[in-house]
Amino acid sequence: MNFGDFLDNNSCSGGGARIVADIPYNSNNNMPAGAIAPPRFLAQSLSSKPMFNSPGLSLALQTGMEGQGGMARMVENNELSNVGGRRSRDEEHESRSGSDNMDGASGDDQDAADKPPRKKRYHRHNPQQIQELESYVSLLFPRNPLFLFKECPHPDEKQRLELSKRLCLETRQVKFWFQNRRTQMKTQLERHENSILRQENDKLRAENMSIREAMRNPICTNCGGPAVIGEISLEEQHIRIENARLKDELDRVYALAGKFLGRPTPSLELGMGGNCFTGLNTAIPSNFGVGIASPLPVATPKAAGISVNPMERSMYLELALTAMDELVKMAQSDEPLWIRGLDGGKEMLNQEEYLRGSSPCIGMKPNGFVTEASRETGMVIINSLALVETLMDSNKWAEMFPCLIARTSTTEVISSGMGGTRNGALQLMNAAIQVLSPLVPVREVNFLRFCKQHAEGVWAVVDVSVDTIREAHVAATFPSSRRLPSGCLVQDMPNGYSKVTWVEHIEYDESVVHQLYRPLVSSGMGFGAQRWVATLQRQCECLAILMSSTVPARDHSAAITAGGRRSMLKLAQRMTNNFCAGVCASSVHKWNKLRTENVDEDVQVMTRKSIDDPGEPPGIVLSAATSVWLPVSPQRLFDFLRDERLRSEWDILSNGGPMQEMAHIAKGQDHGNCVSLLRASAVNSNQSSMLILQETCIDSAGSLVVYAPVDIPAMHVVMNGGDSAYVALLPSGFAIVPDGNGSGEGSLLTVAFQILVNSLPTAKLTVESVETVNNLISCTVQKIKVALQCES
Repeated sequence: MNFGDFLDNNSCSGGGARIVADIPYNSNNNMPAGAIAPPRFLAQSLSSKPMFNSPGLSLALQTGMEGQGGMARMVENNELSNVGGRRSRDEEHESRSGSDNMDGASGDDQDAADKPPRKKRYHRHNPQQIQELESYVSLLFPRNPLFLFKECPHPDEKQRLELSKRLCLETRQVKFWFQNRRTQMKTQLERHENSILRQENDKLRAENMSIREAMRNPICTNCGGPAVIGEISLEEQHIRIENARLKDELDRVYALAGKFLGRPTPSLELGMGGNCFTGLNTAIPSNFGVGIASPLPVATPKAAGISVNPMERSMYLELALTAMDELVKMAQSDEPLWIRGLDGGKEMLNQEEYLRGSSPCIGMKPNGFVTEASRETGMVIINSLALVETLMDSNKWAEMFPCLIARTSTTEVISSGMGGTRNGALQLMNAAIQVLSPLVPVREVNFLRFCKQHAEGVWAVVDVSVDTIREAHVAATFPSSRRLPSGCLVQDMPNGYSKVTWVEHIEYDESVVHQLYRPLVSSGMGFGAQRWVATLQRQCECLAILMSSTVPARDHSAAITAGGRRSMLKLAQRMTNNFCAGVCASSVHKWNKLRTENVDEDVQVMTRKSIDDPGEPPGIVLSAATSVWLPVSPQRLFDFLRDERLRSEWDILSNGGPMQEMAHIAKGQDHGNCVSLLRASAVNSNQSSMLILQETCIDSAGSLVVYAPVDIPAMHVVMNGGDSAYVALLPSGFAIVPDGNGSGEGSLLTVAFQILVNSLPTAKLTVESVETVNNLISCTVQKIKVALQCES
């Protein structure tokens, strides 16, 4: 509200004074605020005769209105200020402070206009009076006197009488002084508003000119050439409609982004379209619906995949937020959500409590599916930032969990995070998760991975399947498993450790799992949280040892240089990865499954061609794998298979004699986590000695023994720090897991061999080669049973 509103709402009762004070500032509400009344309006209000229409308004007033001396003087001052006279109104009021008053004109003289004009005496307030008036205003209102009229536009009669007595003035003179001060304030305010409006008008005029100029010479933002302007076709109309729909969709996504970030974010902006028509904003930015100043930067997808439209993006964001809330709840809650059995063993999810407290994120459970839920907490020697970075990078994730992840890729990175961190990172991924056995199918999952920082040093990474959102996937093949909100909550601890709480929640088709492995899978030991945490602890411990400057005391690799240790460990890692890829037929190598009558039912036989791979011998490679149950503990079975002194009891490559460990590189605190180089002694002069590279690893979820014969000259190069990528090898080995029955006295053993059956890639596979590999597996399993005395 401005000062002019007070003047309009609180009019004075005096006639002559009212005209002089208010006419130049338009008390009539029919004119816009801030407008200055033209001279003709003032003249007609003072006399019924037409007077003049000339720039020399002050001269005409002096010659034609001498009887109105005081009034003419006031009008002259006001009009000179409005039309740009020699003295501005600010200077006039600062020098005189509203001291010009009419001695003979009173606000109560209603008939003053009917009497003949008489000469008025001009009166000027002296400086003492002006000072007293202004001091009185300050006493009444201790704040700046300029704000007087906001609180009291008119002094009351008592205040005016008191001032007039103290200043030896008439009451109406005091009244006029306040009236002139109000007039001065109104004039200053109007002048300021006019200045602002003039600047805005100039700005709009300049923008209008630039738009007109752009319309004369339109340029396509995509190709840089002249744009085509013409009648809008039906196709363009559809594009406009679609563009409007997408804008609405982006508004909805943006609202979700506000919830996603927990704070308001800038407004959305759409770029110009990629067509050569002006005004068609059809291009949708790739920032999943955020504008130029987006707090959610996006990255280029790491792997090509099916494109994600804006509708799916918004659905993904909403799904990720819901999944994150559910993961945190499952990770932090105890009873009644998580309960323990009567024996106080592992935790189990209370399905009734879970369904009561949350709604399904990805729809109802399909018919025939069963639920597997597990939770595990452990201390890991890695900080939260490093672990989060590992989980959000598909390649690093696969390297951290080589026995669990057969294949993974990032389909699309929807958001790479904020402020250079992974906070808010959201990406679409796919993976094949495995148990090392040909009797358990690989679980193919398409899922969202969402990372969020909940506090300083506290992060959460959640996965949730998206197959129900992608209609194309549902129409093609319904997945055999679905990943409900699963992931981990990571909290930094002292000394570089992190406390990791892992939750796995999966629905799967149990009918595709072999009877031998159903207890293991249903107990959560196959794909559950315990296996993820155990693998993570073992891998991080290995990395810590390898990064340490001190060599473990049990290492006896004096002949190997520091570079040789790294090359040998890298070669062992490649050997183990290839072994895992050959057990479950992952896409690391393109295997072709074979069906023959001479192969046992539980034996999986696959073949592939090795061409132009320096890490493998060229030719036809045959892989055979099977799984059996043995009535021995997993620890006893692992110790037997990794002991080089007992190797001759099951390995035909040992030449029937003991083997000697030439080098030993520790990879963990447990003696079973190591890489060894073994040498088989020649029984007679016709046999040449050979080297075997072996890697063994063990944790609470299972163990591995992987080995491969290697060339002696090639290993000398590796031990001296040479490149291990050119060492050709084909791995074989064993994977050991508990049988899942809880007794601890039963093991599930997977035996797998990869053998070069022909050195020519163009050769055809023979039945004899398949039978030879099948006999090798059967013979090896039988020898193990005999050695462990469990033939029955």
